[in-house]
Amino acid sequence: MKLTRLLCAAAAVGVLSSCNVDTQKTAKQAPEKPAKKFEYFVEKFADVQVLRYQIPGFDALTLKEKQLVYYLTQAGLAGRDIMWDQNYRHNLAIRQALEKINNDFKGNRNSEDFKAFTTYLKRVWFSNGIHHHYSNDKLTPEFSREYLRQLLTETNTTLNEEAFEVIFNDKDTKKVNKKAGVDNVLASAINFYGPDITNKDVDEFYATAYKGKDSKQPIEAGLNSTLVRENGKLVEKVWKSGGLYGSAIDKIIFWLEKAHGVAENDKQAKALELLIEYYKTGSLDVWDQYAIAWVASTEGNIDWINGFIEVYNDPKGYRGSYETIVQIKDFDMSKKMKVLSDNAQWFEDNSPLDPAHKKENVVGVSYKTVNVAGEAGDASPSTPIGVNLPNNNWIRQVHGSKSVSLGNIIHSYNNAGGSGKLQEFAHDQEEIDLELAYGKLADKLHTALHEVIGHASGKINPGVGQPKETLKNYASTMEEGRADLVGLYFLLDPKLQELGLVDNWEKVGKAAYDGYIRNGLVTQLIRINLGDDIEEDHMVNRQWVSAWAYEQGKADKVIEKVTKEGKTYFVVNDYTKLREIFGRLLKETQRIKSEGDFEAAKALVEGYGVKVDQKLHKEVLDRSSKFKSPAYGGFVNPVLTPQRNEAGELVDIQVSYPGSFEEQMNNYAKNYSFLTK
Repeated sequence: MKLTRLLCAAAAVGVLSSCNVDTQKTAKQAPEKPAKKFEYFVEKFADVQVLRYQIPGFDALTLKEKQLVYYLTQAGLAGRDIMWDQNYRHNLAIRQALEKINNDFKGNRNSEDFKAFTTYLKRVWFSNGIHHHYSNDKLTPEFSREYLRQLLTETNTTLNEEAFEVIFNDKDTKKVNKKAGVDNVLASAINFYGPDITNKDVDEFYATAYKGKDSKQPIEAGLNSTLVRENGKLVEKVWKSGGLYGSAIDKIIFWLEKAHGVAENDKQAKALELLIEYYKTGSLDVWDQYAIAWVASTEGNIDWINGFIEVYNDPKGYRGSYETIVQIKDFDMSKKMKVLSDNAQWFEDNSPLDPAHKKENVVGVSYKTVNVAGEAGDASPSTPIGVNLPNNNWIRQVHGSKSVSLGNIIHSYNNAGGSGKLQEFAHDQEEIDLELAYGKLADKLHTALHEVIGHASGKINPGVGQPKETLKNYASTMEEGRADLVGLYFLLDPKLQELGLVDNWEKVGKAAYDGYIRNGLVTQLIRINLGDDIEEDHMVNRQWVSAWAYEQGKADKVIEKVTKEGKTYFVVNDYTKLREIFGRLLKETQRIKSEGDFEAAKALVEGYGVKVDQKLHKEVLDRSSKFKSPAYGGFVNPVLTPQRNEAGELVDIQVSYPGSFEEQMNNYAKNYSFLTK
């Protein structure tokens, strides 16, 4: 499970930069010039800014460890086309045509039309398809269909008519549609289901498809397949070698086998063996075996996330989007945050949950701050900043989970420059001062509490199915909100200071509460268009948590809606009472999950999380329009290049950085297009 809110982490002390600087000097040499400042910013377009991240500690790795990182990143990139095709059935054809136009066009590249074309192409690149990566709305080109036909003709580029028309028409307008009252599968453009598959088809298929499987240790049904109708019958087209996406998966396997050859230890090697077997067979039983082995593989300096994992893009919550993240340990920060893992049982015992819903033994919770070395698929260019896996609930309960915070990603966000939005949307100087002094630490701790304690907390009642079966299209936002609430409840607890994680628990907690309410009720609205509902699961959960808390404390003005100089603010007046409200909501959300109460989940999400006050929304958009900082951020990846001596022997892996977003995407199109002709 991912956490996507931007947080902050301090740079790790004493780690080496990935830049190669010769520090050896003789007495006759002139003083060495200061190292060139790393340029985090790459470019911005539309509502997006693209950044770079460094890989602290890479140069300190052994050659064998660098090889492992390289092979794992290559495996990740080998599957990038899968994510594009998963997102929409016409994406690969459209991308290939747009890229050919961009490379071959000899006409006026400074015209307004061609500038609009390149912006559209970059937006498509950033979103891994023609639907916005966050809102799920189809991207709207600011050039005409006649101009695109002209470009196709002038560059001798072909694009089938259906794919051409869908760029401009009103078909398939939402990649994922989880609204109540519609057929969510039919209304979603996501390519996990045949175009004629309905909600009813999916429900009926999975009611019987896996009968006979162990109900106490259920597999993640449907995780790695497309559900289609053939000869009147529903069948799963499995993503595996020799199956759907087989040509890309074979490349993934090739690089994973190389990674296996340089594994750091036996547990790591065993996990890689099972991941390779899973890609070869498509067996979800093997996937569970791999997940268990991966959770147990905690030694070594390198780790990875690889597979069909997060189900946010499936309106029914079955199918996993392709994703990889390759990680290097951040030793200093991981040591500090291990404190939370070691005290996970205390947090469970002292949570406000119904005793029947608490775990008697929180197993295997681990938390590390890591530095990313490469990402692909669902994690790139737009990346999470925290991840907790595996997602299979029984594995988490019996074998535990891994939680990581992506330290260098957070560091890059924080060094890319401010925007002044805090001064605009914070109510007073006290709120501003709290955020500046404690906001980054509060966000970092909220990430840790969300991932380590939140996702590991609570249990499902005996005989109750998995949330994707019971809570259906509300399962993801309910889980993210529940984990947020765990973090919020404990952020205002002196235990954090007792554990040595903060030096002033009260001020950290206040900064956290101010920031969460400010974002949940106001500032996140800049991410959607005026008139739209909120649909992305994390945004929805932040609003229903904040709006429910506001309503519950309205009579006592726990959170007060204040208008000052025509501007709206939500001001926390009583932090202790707000914590009590968060505790009540946490207890209720855990009850909903534990009992599988669909109607209660629906009432909470639809009643508080989806609809937007349009007057407030317009105000927020007007207030934010003066800031140049885009609403969304993402990254180009470092480029890892093997270095060989005259004998052809591998002697190093060199790190470099692409000069532009376009440079990286052209490189990927040339070297990692395994599903296109």
